[in-house]
Amino acid sequence: MIEVYIDGASAGNPGPSGAGIFIKGHGSAEKYSLPLGIMTNHEAEYHAFIKALEICLQKGYRTVSFRTDSELVNNAVEKEFAKNKNYAPLLDRALELTRQFDLFFIKWIPGSENKVADELSRIGIRKNE
Repeated sequence: MIEVYIDGASAGNPGPSGAGIFIKGHGSAEKYSLPLGIMTNHEAEYHAFIKALEICLQKGYRTVSFRTDSELVNNAVEKEFAKNKNYAPLLDRALELTRQFDLFFIKWIPGSENKVADELSRIGIRKNE
């Protein structure tokens, strides 16, 4: 099983944003720091999730377990419902992607367990130019 740790961050709300993605499994680890442009912190969390799903699908991973410290994203995915209508299109896209895996899991973790993805997301912020 592939473990995927994700985080989105913004310098300002809204502000320059980044996605951090840490993928480990099969004896290897991959790290991604992606600039996301200007958006809110919650939008960055969703975009980090979507980017990670896309990367996993491109790499052919079929069984994935995601970890996030975003209660917003975790709860929306588990309930398949976004309270804030602005996030509904992002959630719809994410759910569409999750259905392409043989097995997909998502779990909320405290920020203290998500430090690598957090650091990567902050590097992603700095890549916005």
